[in-house]
Amino acid sequence: MFSLGEKTAAAAPKANLIKDGTEATFMQDVIEASHDVPVIVDFWAPWCGPCKTLGPALEAAVAAAGGKVRMVKINVDENQMIAGQLRIQSIPTVYAFWQGKPADGFQGALPGSEIKQFIERVIALGGDGGLAEAIEAAEGMLAEGAAVDAAETFAAILGEEPENPLAYAGLARAHIALNNLEQAEVLLANAPASIAKAKELDAVRAQVELAKQAANAGPEQDLRVAVEADPANHQARFDLAAALLAAGKTEEAVDQLLELFRRDREWNDGAARTQLFTIFEALNAKDPIVLKGRRKLSSMIFA
Repeated sequence: MFSLGEKTAAAAPKANLIKDGTEATFMQDVIEASHDVPVIVDFWAPWCGPCKTLGPALEAAVAAAGGKVRMVKINVDENQMIAGQLRIQSIPTVYAFWQGKPADGFQGALPGSEIKQFIERVIALGGDGGLAEAIEAAEGMLAEGAAVDAAETFAAILGEEPENPLAYAGLARAHIALNNLEQAEVLLANAPASIAKAKELDAVRAQVELAKQAANAGPEQDLRVAVEADPANHQARFDLAAALLAAGKTEEAVDQLLELFRRDREWNDGAARTQLFTIFEALNAKDPIVLKGRRKLSSMIFA
């Protein structure tokens, strides 16, 4: 099972994302922690009016970031030495630490829009916390046939970033590889609204449809014989394409559907073209089969 590693400390419990710091814990909570994930330090005091507005706004933004940034609150009245070392001259003052050093900051209260921009800049300091590498590793597992490990890794990624379309689609594809079509359909049906229409999920929907058709495909050899005996038997040719897909012979399936379209583009309400588009959507847009197939289909449509 792939480990997301230290840089995905974004998975830390929420209680660890925001904490009160002291001079005694500053090294651990800020300096050391900032080597894994950016840390925002809010210097405040109980008598500071603007602090009472800024602090909660920062906390809300940090919580919404889902672990991509942490926050430490330092009461300057109780921690005057660290405030002096960092030359805090007025409060509220906010510093962002990354790799053990101050990397961004501001003084005074900010409106919500500027707080959001600040948080986004701080998050960018730490990159994506290793999620891209984790997704790449999970895709590798899936390509090598380790669908269970891939599913576990995609699920772990979603635990950190629930609205990541690549990971969400990857988890659904892992279930397809495990012949859990119903589970894949449930995932797609319950996708977060923000990613429900993402192209990655549309591709998985197409894969689910093809997998369901493949499960009902007839014997490939029998269908070949039927097509050879009667090339005008459009249903047999369409079913042969489904059997070829089930056997992993995607390019040959596309060729059969293109031939069906050439013979009768309107057969069964344009079923050949619809099936071709479903296959193209299920594959990578740069797949040679897709590029070649689209080119041939276009030449026939506009001939």
